[in-house]
Amino acid sequence: MAASTASAAAATVLNASARLSPLPPATKPFFNLPSKTLQKPLHITLSKNPISDIISTYKNSDSEIPFFSNDDDDKPREECGVVGIYGDPEASRRCYLALHALQHRGQEGAGIVAVHDGVLQSVTGVGLVSEVFDQSKLDKLPGDTAIGHVRYSTAGASMLKNVQPFVAGYRFGSVGVAHNGNLVNYQALRVELEENGSIFNTSSDTEVVLHLIAISKQRKFVLRIIEACEKIEGAYSMVFLTEDKLVAVRDPFGFRPLVMGRRSNGAVVFASETCALDLIEATYEREVYPGEIVVVDKEGIQSFNLLPNPEPKSCIFEHIYFALPNSVVFGRSVYESRLTFGEILAKEAPVDCDMVIAVPDSGVVAALGYADKAGVPFQKGLIRSHYMGRTFIEPSQKIRDFGVKLKLSPVRKVLEGKRVVVVDDSIVRGTTSSKIVRLLREAGAKEVHMRIASPPIIASC
Repeated sequence: MAASTASAAAATVLNASARLSPLPPATKPFFNLPSKTLQKPLHITLSKNPISDIISTYKNSDSEIPFFSNDDDDKPREECGVVGIYGDPEASRRCYLALHALQHRGQEGAGIVAVHDGVLQSVTGVGLVSEVFDQSKLDKLPGDTAIGHVRYSTAGASMLKNVQPFVAGYRFGSVGVAHNGNLVNYQALRVELEENGSIFNTSSDTEVVLHLIAISKQRKFVLRIIEACEKIEGAYSMVFLTEDKLVAVRDPFGFRPLVMGRRSNGAVVFASETCALDLIEATYEREVYPGEIVVVDKEGIQSFNLLPNPEPKSCIFEHIYFALPNSVVFGRSVYESRLTFGEILAKEAPVDCDMVIAVPDSGVVAALGYADKAGVPFQKGLIRSHYMGRTFIEPSQKIRDFGVKLKLSPVRKVLEGKRVVVVDDSIVRGTTSSKIVRLLREAGAKEVHMRIASPPIIASC
């Protein structure tokens, strides 16, 4: 079997992306690589959000069964999707559509919280957006302001009680939160809070933020958020909902994306990616800046800074894998980034071949860039079944191994007797890559040359 493996040089790829990413004049671009360990749901159920009050305890019921019983809460995980909408009479329905656009960012669970007549109402469930919500569920979420979340676990087991948005009561009212990121000092903060009497309802790191807001002595809600953000460390793009406000917050390093847009009716929209804005016909205005807090209420829009001169360290894996190609993330087109990765790869790791194919879907754009730069035809040598979740959104190695076979089918007529370059976006465990080589060889490929469009993954954000 003739097979070879190569990856693009880290410095070249990182610098290429950094040069093209517009950032504030006083900052320097920098990118980090996270581990890519997503999950896929096995159990579907619905419930109201379990956190009704910040000091209440969670009680299990027969219907609330973890769909992955041996989940390891200590494993590093990344990626969720958040949405916030203010001033739209169909806020929850717009939120539902926006979450559809962000479904690739998490398939474990989904939820929406809306406010109506000063009351926060919540529907959350395990599964895809279309499995959690129907017309009757959306009818229970009236109001012109809403937040939403699609999830797979970043910290906390894969179970219903960890599905966001979370809703909690504190002495000045109620608050809902949806969070994309990972708080690295979560365990230490949780221990400290529990020692001071806080009772936790979930194993999610996001709940720490709610407790910090609840115990703050500040009266203004935005000051409570600022005080909480001064204590947490790590990656966070969050949207908060109160009886009269929508608040968007991004960590000072800008690890995770968060964008702001506006609909023609004046509604303000926040989302993890611009593809969500596109689906609900909102016009992209700008990013929520690293370290920025944006408050939207009846008085208008206010902006606060957590740090005077934050230094962005955006996660490059958003451009490598997480985001959709039609999104603009960190001020740059994801499609252009992946095309550039493929072009650089063709220069740095050329090989005599008859065709270039992609590992669909995330490897397609890089493969197009490779083929164009190498002057070799691009062919559809692998067909993906879209009835399977993304490989890294599945919770166990056994399911991941089986999923590769169900997900990818080689096209024998294209591959027989050919020297093939197959381009993938990245390698994490190697589960997919080794099986793809075997699939292609069994389908008659004469040679298989793996080309990986990202540097080695050495650390998480």
